[in-house]
Amino acid sequence: MSGHGGLLGVVDDTDDTSKWAGSPGPPGRRGRTLAAGEQIIRYARADLRRRWWSVRAVRARGEHRTPPARDGRCTFRARGLVRGLRAWTRSAQRGARRIGFPGSSVPRPSAPPGAARPARTPQPDPPTSPTQRRPRAMRAHEAGALHGNDAAPTWLPYPADVNALIPGLWSSTCRRDAEGALEVGGVSVTRIAEEAGTPTFVVDETDFRERARAFRDAFATAFAPHAGADVYYAGKAFLCGAVARWVQEDGLGLDVCTGGELAIALRAGFPAERIALHGNNKSDSEIRRALEAGVGRIVIDSLPEIEQVAEIAGQLDVTAPVMLRVTTGVEAHTHEFIATAHEDQKFGLSITSGDAFTAVQQVLASDRLALHGLHSHIGSQIFDVGGFEVAARRVLDLVARIRAELGHTIDHLDLGGGFGVMYNTQHTPSTPEQLAGGIAGIIEKECHELGLEVPHVAFEPGRAIAGPSTLTLYGVGTVKDVRLGGPHHRLYVSVDGGMSDNVRTALYDADYSCLLASRVSDEAPEVVRVVGKHCESGDIVVKDEYMPLDVQRGDLVAVPVTGAYCYSLASNYNHVPRPAVIAVKDGQWRTLVRRESEDDLLALDVG
Repeated sequence: MSGHGGLLGVVDDTDDTSKWAGSPGPPGRRGRTLAAGEQIIRYARADLRRRWWSVRAVRARGEHRTPPARDGRCTFRARGLVRGLRAWTRSAQRGARRIGFPGSSVPRPSAPPGAARPARTPQPDPPTSPTQRRPRAMRAHEAGALHGNDAAPTWLPYPADVNALIPGLWSSTCRRDAEGALEVGGVSVTRIAEEAGTPTFVVDETDFRERARAFRDAFATAFAPHAGADVYYAGKAFLCGAVARWVQEDGLGLDVCTGGELAIALRAGFPAERIALHGNNKSDSEIRRALEAGVGRIVIDSLPEIEQVAEIAGQLDVTAPVMLRVTTGVEAHTHEFIATAHEDQKFGLSITSGDAFTAVQQVLASDRLALHGLHSHIGSQIFDVGGFEVAARRVLDLVARIRAELGHTIDHLDLGGGFGVMYNTQHTPSTPEQLAGGIAGIIEKECHELGLEVPHVAFEPGRAIAGPSTLTLYGVGTVKDVRLGGPHHRLYVSVDGGMSDNVRTALYDADYSCLLASRVSDEAPEVVRVVGKHCESGDIVVKDEYMPLDVQRGDLVAVPVTGAYCYSLASNYNHVPRPAVIAVKDGQWRTLVRRESEDDLLALDVG
């Protein structure tokens, strides 16, 4: 149970048999499996209670009554969710009773101490040849969620061709060349490894820019009947000088969130008026530099920041264009650490608490601040526009209140980004056209109900542009077949990178795919775990994927969709230099960010 999504992500797979004391369920493998089932039901009940109290809180705030037309939709969604959770819990209980865990109505018969285990139904002998192996049923493992047997997770399909590129996972120019090696941008990965080394981030420039233009055009078209739309590239996903220039040339704005990102953009010649500065804890120097450069907007994140920006603007004798980041209370269907609009988190001004309205009053009262609009961002890796519907409704409710009580019209609205991408076959992202059309329909409908004009809108895709355009190329080192008891084993494929260049698996429990990139193989597929070289048991790059059984030292492995939040989150853990970033296009490659060297690391050590 690798923790893929939902309640399964909180199942405890540790070898704790104390909960079985005095119960008919024995410790051991079956006991642990049944205990995990019991815990799933416990978490389901807790989640049901939590969501039900959320519904009550919505009613207490009166949101289900204003306007009356929304009562049906809000209540129907909430009740539907509760009914679904109840049905899920009942189904889990029925399944648990069938296998007879403690507390069910059909207890499993206990055996006296020392009694022999009952004989199992004879099973066919397992295949003796490694090439005959097939996926087996999963089970809990003593070492925890990221360890287990050699069976594939339920979402991972058995490949018809282990050498094939799965559509949607790879950038638009990826293919196999005549020798069977992976080729991207017309450049073979074997050539990249020879000339640039490994590990290396390989950016498909054509794919990156096509995705950027697709978002620009889709939102411009969807909002053309109204006040229009802007698209800002979220630089936090990945930013360097070349990327800033691509974004500028393709007509997007740029979202930065630190002084360092701002410095990269300005050095690349990016127009300051098309830059938005974010951040929940901006320093005085960052704000000062942004105002001196003439950035298009500073997104204020807290009440104290209003006074901070106004004071620095006064010192510079300028008027600061600002937006207010508001928190809508939306709980996006995403990982806890990347959900950013629920109440209990560090970002934004709460609409529910009244801080957002207070902030609007304070900004309008300042002669050094110009209110440019409102900003909202609900999280990342989101596939359902339903979250944007709730967020837009609550932000537009605030816009209507500002107009009614303060006489001020908000004519700019930024709904952030967070659009999901396909990391593996369990993900089905929407196209830019689908996203733009769906969100435009939502905003049009909500504005009509509130009697508002549709404002000028902005969006901030980052991952959806940078992520799929990039792969990471690794060299294979040690390949280790670890026996786990009985017929179970795990094939570990160690590569020359790891969590220093991709920490998302460890940080977010992210699932990635991979491919034997330097050649094709006729060997049967085998479930492997791709791990890094670092002194850390959680140093996992790809938790589960099928690769040819003959993967060996000297091979190249490519991991797709690593363009977002991989290099940006890279570190020097274990004093490992960060990889190079190269761009490929039309059969040529060039360095965007050079590989760090040991001399770079030693130069920083001045003690």
